[in-house]
Amino acid sequence: MIQVKARPAHLMVECRKSTRHHHCASHTSSKDEFPEHASVIERLKETDYAFGRLAAAYEEVNRSIHHIETEEPNTDDVLEKLKKRRLLLKDYIAAILAKS
Repeated sequence: MIQVKARPAHLMVECRKSTRHHHCASHTSSKDEFPEHASVIERLKETDYAFGRLAAAYEEVNRSIHHIETEEPNTDDVLEKLKKRRLLLKDYIAAILAKS
């Protein structure tokens, strides 16, 4: 079984606005979350429709969280719901990777 690890230290940065780009720890991809499975993730995205949709949903939730953390004021409830959804999607991805 794949253990869901804490985010690597190099990805743990505070959300901050810069003149052109936003940087945030929540703005990571499934390949960042599971770097040891990057090639499997790419293969599954190309060959497994359900996994591709799952990975796309994970990326979309991550983008939404990143946007809220960097742009939106007073959206704690929405942010909490998105973070819970992201965790659920991450668990589904981990379960599929464990079988691959």
